[in-house]
Amino acid sequence: MWRWTGPIRAAIDELPFVRALADGTLPREHFDYYMGQDALYLGQYARALAGAAALADDPEELVFWAEGARDSIVVERALHAQYVDVGSGAEPSPTCRAYTSFLLAQSARGEYGVLAAAVLPCFWIYQDVGARLITTAGDLALHPYGDWIGTYADPVFAEQTLRVRGIVDRLAGQGDESLRGRMAAAYEQASRYEWMFWDAAWRMEGWPGPARVSRAGR
Repeated sequence: MWRWTGPIRAAIDELPFVRALADGTLPREHFDYYMGQDALYLGQYARALAGAAALADDPEELVFWAEGARDSIVVERALHAQYVDVGSGAEPSPTCRAYTSFLLAQSARGEYGVLAAAVLPCFWIYQDVGARLITTAGDLALHPYGDWIGTYADPVFAEQTLRVRGIVDRLAGQGDESLRGRMAAAYEQASRYEWMFWDAAWRMEGWPGPARVSRAGR
């Protein structure tokens, strides 16, 4: 699946947001927007991981997914408190909404292999981006986004990514061609959403059309 989505992965490296993040020139308002959207994303991603725990056919995998869901909620709460009220990051962007809706739809379908493949890009792409950025970032203590780079370049995150890859490989190997096709399609679609998420952060994407109508008092 990594080879199939190579063009998407290469396109992520070329995105203005990622390039500016790497060299430290990313405007702070773009980073704040991104982190706010990430907080909103993680709240729903945790639900997808909890869905994987419910579908898991292996006790150790159940524990892994459940712990991942808990960790996502802990991080989401911390990010929510710090970033969610910053500018247009106060509500999910169209891209964030589409991505999380896609993940939750895969969870609702109840196919363990397809859901595992759908959540894999969030692990694998971020781990790969972190590993690449840390080689050029220099002293992380001096880099304006060193904490972020360090998080995704951390060996613990690399181990978690390998674990998810192993789960997906096992399920694909045990399934038939039809299942593998559905898994590949879910992985590719989630990878496209990862590209869109970075791109939306650079554009500070908002909802088109009239301003949102307040529901206060209704």
